[in-house]
Amino acid sequence: MTDKDVLRRGMQVLGVAIREEPRIFAAAVGASALYGATTVASALILGQVTDRVIVPAFRDGETTTAAMVTTFAVVFGIALLKALGIVGRRLWAGVMQYRLQATYRRRVTRQYLRLPLAWHHRHPTGALLSNANADVEAAWFPIAPLPMATGVVVMLVLAAVSMLATDWALALVGFVIFPAIFFLNVAYQRRQGPLAMRAQELRADVSAIAHESFDGALVVKTLGRENEEAARFEAAARELADANIAVGRVRALFDPLLEALPSLGVLLVLLAGSIRISHGDLDPGELVQIAYLFTLLAFPVRAIGWLLGDMPRAIVGYDRVRSVLDAEGESSYGDAAAEKTGPAGLQARAVRFGYLDGADVLSDVTFDVEPGRTVAVVGPTGSGKSTLVSLLVRLVDPSSGAVLLDGTDLRDFRAGGVAAAAALVPQQAFLFDDSIRDNITLGLDVPDEDVRAALRIAQAEEFVDRLPDGIHTQVGERGTSLSGGQRQRIALARALVRRPRLLVMDDATSAVDPRVEAAILAGLRDGGTGPSTVVVVAYRKATIALADEVVFIEDGKVAGRGPHQELLESSLGYRRLVDAYERAARDREQNAAAAPADDLTEDEEVPA
Repeated sequence: MTDKDVLRRGMQVLGVAIREEPRIFAAAVGASALYGATTVASALILGQVTDRVIVPAFRDGETTTAAMVTTFAVVFGIALLKALGIVGRRLWAGVMQYRLQATYRRRVTRQYLRLPLAWHHRHPTGALLSNANADVEAAWFPIAPLPMATGVVVMLVLAAVSMLATDWALALVGFVIFPAIFFLNVAYQRRQGPLAMRAQELRADVSAIAHESFDGALVVKTLGRENEEAARFEAAARELADANIAVGRVRALFDPLLEALPSLGVLLVLLAGSIRISHGDLDPGELVQIAYLFTLLAFPVRAIGWLLGDMPRAIVGYDRVRSVLDAEGESSYGDAAAEKTGPAGLQARAVRFGYLDGADVLSDVTFDVEPGRTVAVVGPTGSGKSTLVSLLVRLVDPSSGAVLLDGTDLRDFRAGGVAAAAALVPQQAFLFDDSIRDNITLGLDVPDEDVRAALRIAQAEEFVDRLPDGIHTQVGERGTSLSGGQRQRIALARALVRRPRLLVMDDATSAVDPRVEAAILAGLRDGGTGPSTVVVVAYRKATIALADEVVFIEDGKVAGRGPHQELLESSLGYRRLVDAYERAARDREQNAAAAPADDLTEDEEVPA
């Protein structure tokens, strides 16, 4: 990107900010203009005080009280207005910056919620966190110096006019320094731009690695990969540190030069002014005024330099944020409303779905689930069961075909319609760092009696009552104070308390004791939380046998349908799979029986 492109794109980003907050920007610029005008006015006052008070006092050896009081009043008044300008400039610039950051964080978050799960599969979570945090901050980082840089233009103009009006020849002597300042700023931007862009990109990389490390803590710990993971993060962090140091070095080189050039202008003005005073062409007050104005030029030049220096980073941050806000793939909705009562009917019609590699995970999947029935989805690992589950609750849309609820395509429901009728209980239960009750309700206004009813069917009421504060017990981040099976049962209660017409369970009881699982499924069949149609991904033979019907998935296709016993007789692949599941379950039970008696309790299943 050329210097012109950086300037053009940077001004476009700033234009967006001004259009977003025009009133606050106007207030900030107004305060900054007041600061600039009073700063120039202080130079004029200083020149007048020099000629009318200081020089006569030295010449006559005395001064009047009126002169001193007047001088004090004028200087104090100018200083007060200048202070108000500084306060207003900083206050409104900060308000504008933080409002923009908050606004765009909300927009990015809402867009994340609108985008389908398939889009999230293509983007690392760490990068998404960086978009909502570091990139938003970077995009609006120049807002802090923007009103100041805009307002100090007033200072520059007024200062130039004042110097030319006072003594044009002396002003021109000082102005020769301006081309040097301009070219120094150009060189600074050319060097700083790529470094700032690289540093911003590395921030996202570090964030992504950190998130992976935190999210995969169990894998890292169990495989003893702490040192390797620390080394991976250290390498990325060092690269980011080097990039930031490179940015700091460039700034450390150019900032003193930008500060020194106006001072050099002051020296030239003092030298030329002394000569003109000796020839009687200039008054001492006028020289003081012009010299003081030149000492003030460093600040507006630096303010503009700060703004230009932050532009490359802002462009990168804004582009990354815009890539999220402009992302396509947002789920479309219709106007259909789901029925509010009774179990739901579910149909899959020639459903096909594939991920990024292009291969179909599911192909021509067709089956019906009658209202109020329980259907078990069974299949080997990688057959597409979890993908099918995501399609049934519209976490993703099929590439072709359709999933219908009561005869209506899921894509035709209004926003929130599917979630109001269907609930998913995933295998990996996620709990927030909150109480058990709040983890179940998630803001839903339900009485404690309904919460307890859901816990009872999920076979969680007993262990919850044994906790220190019952349903108000805090479970810690991700529910780390609970076992895997306990977390799964809380997640099941979370779905049941909403009385879904369609309940989909993706192997959601895999971490609980088989006896507890049987009790859960029996409670679901009894309809204790309202009539529901149940689709459960299962592998335990006892669980499968409780279903009214089995859908056998193999290689992404429906390889068989029917009651469990019929499939055992008619499908060799199904029989072999179920037998293999049963042998594996028997081996686990034997290993558990051989373990010390106090190794596990009924409510301390293997952590998920």
